[in-house]
Amino acid sequence: MHIEGSVALVTGANRGLGKTFVDELLAAGAAKVYAAGRRPDEIDDRGDDRVVPLPLDLSDPASIASAAARATDVTLLVNNAGINTFTPILGDEAEIRREFETNVFGTLAVSRAFAPVLGGNGGGALVTILSSLSWFVTPDSGGYAAAKAALWSVTNALRLELLEQRTNVVAVHCGAIATDMASATARNLISPQDVAKLTLEGVEADAYEVLTDELSRRVRRLLAEPVEAMYRALQGRSAT
Repeated sequence: MHIEGSVALVTGANRGLGKTFVDELLAAGAAKVYAAGRRPDEIDDRGDDRVVPLPLDLSDPASIASAAARATDVTLLVNNAGINTFTPILGDEAEIRREFETNVFGTLAVSRAFAPVLGGNGGGALVTILSSLSWFVTPDSGGYAAAKAALWSVTNALRLELLEQRTNVVAVHCGAIATDMASATARNLISPQDVAKLTLEGVEADAYEVLTDELSRRVRRLLAEPVEAMYRALQGRSAT
């Protein structure tokens, strides 16, 4: 699909990568961008009447339904909103459940609400921002990685189920991005501008998957290797 002339909705648009997606969509000629977030009054409309702040909370089914009822002209959905509690998989169960409720069930609820909208407008595209942690885990990322792995499967399922209505579903994998979520804990950060631009290029190319950086490409290749290739701590150890 073409970004120019499209009507996009970006979740988590008040800051970080979501805010950057709004900027890049405007620069690429989108006709309208619904900038969705829990606090729409904090969303910068850039003084551009193409930006429409929209209340949407992934944990609130009523707000999702209201957003879908209002934004009936959407042709491109960018599922960007999410959280990272940095909880190990044996850590606080409540925090892990919060990861799943937001990152998996919240994103799925938005996708379910807007799938008929996209279908009614010719198909369009649905983008889900995943992570290289969809495919591997670090000691402090157990909850987040597990949720993103589940969301990867959800994204693959959506791709097949929305095929008949001609909605292209794009999975975006990336390493740590230079936003508030990762800046205090990660190194070798990639710029949100690069992620957004590569994603939109993938949308225009009707790609199924976008790998935004070398880490994601390397981890993707390692999925075909024995598990020890992914986790150095296992090398030289016996499972028995």
